[in-house]
Amino acid sequence: MTLAEYNEFCGSLAHTTHVFQWGGSHVWKVGGKVFAIGGENGPDGFRVSFKVSDLAFDILREQPGCRGAPHLASRGMKWIQRYNADAVGDDALKDYLKESYRLVSLGLTKKLQKELGLNQS
Repeated sequence: MTLAEYNEFCGSLAHTTHVFQWGGSHVWKVGGKVFAIGGENGPDGFRVSFKVSDLAFDILREQPGCRGAPHLASRGMKWIQRYNADAVGDDALKDYLKESYRLVSLGLTKKLQKELGLNQS
């Protein structure tokens, strides 16, 4: 996945916003809360950080090309950074980004979730 493909995919999710933060990272938010952080990373190319479940965190942080996301995982948050495409393929990455979006949206207030039409069953 390229940076452009990442931005296109994240932009296709409902009620997302895109900003540049933290040294030019491409940050995607839902309801004002970050669900993905992407950017170029020197010789390894594209890198992306995203929120994951406890189980996914334990599995992914042991995979070559993945690690606990700097500045987030060190604070006890369950965020993974994929810095090498060999670790997680594009289709799996899209699934993780969708799950990150869902996990973050669940943390929004019930009122905001309702306003945005998210997580309504």
